Amino acid sequence: MSEHAPVPPSDRRTFVAKVSAAIVGGIITLAAPIAGLFPLLDPLRRRSDTRGMVRVTSFAALPEDGVPRKFPVLDTLVDAWNRTENVPVGSVYLQRTGENAVRALHSVCPHLGCSVGYNAAGRGYFCPCHKSSFALDGSIADPKSPSPRGMDPLEAVVRNGEVWVKFQNFRKGSPERVAV
Repeated sequence: MSEHAPVPPSDRRTFVAKVSAAIVGGIITLAAPIAGLFPLLDPLRRRSDTRGMVRVTSFAALPEDGVPRKFPVLDTLVDAWNRTENVPVGSVYLQRTGENAVRALHSVCPHLGCSVGYNAAGRGYFCPCHKSSFALDGSIADPKSPSPRGMDPLEAVVRNGEVWVKFQNFRKGSPERVAV
């Protein structure tokens, strides 16, 4: 006959130890994938980059006689994980129209997107690409102009002596002003 050691019955301590080990192992196993979801889903919980008003210049920098001046628009761009300060996103023409009022026009031609210049002699704007001409208020000056609409006005306000513009781009070649 062979002698076998009797099998001890499972007691509560070994049961609790095994259950505790399974729970701790499960938590450790799930912790890494859950922690990995946070950076993956971080862009989804952030607000979308809806552009608000951007400070362009001081009101004192605008000529008092109403002559428009071109200014670069520098904005803070935020993508999924990066924030970049003072990025050139375009340019605008600013014109003093009153004691505390400003007219802002996008400096890009609505025809095909060429850069519009200010013609001081003609007191208006001129696109060198296809000979479109615009009045000081941005309307089409020449009826034969190939531009489908006048220059795009932008919302502008003067706050505490600074000019703020809501900068946005519009679809080119369309008679309707559609923001893109």
